[in-house]
Amino acid sequence: MMGIGILFWLVVVAGVAALVLWIVRSSSQRGTGSSPQGPDAIEIARRRYASGDISKEQFERLRDDLGK
Repeated sequence: MMGIGILFWLVVVAGVAALVLWIVRSSSQRGTGSSPQGPDAIEIARRRYASGDISKEQFERLRDDLGK
């Protein structure tokens, strides 16, 4: 009987640990745009300029503001 109780708590602890790990990984993948997987701000500005979303002046201002 005691072994079943210990086994139960081991499963509960493992489940909580797996849940915490999943939450941490999923939140780090979403990121704030500064993650290595996603484009950086200057690359986004280049794409927007290339597609015509922003003017040359806006792009140059963004580039200057970003320091690149």
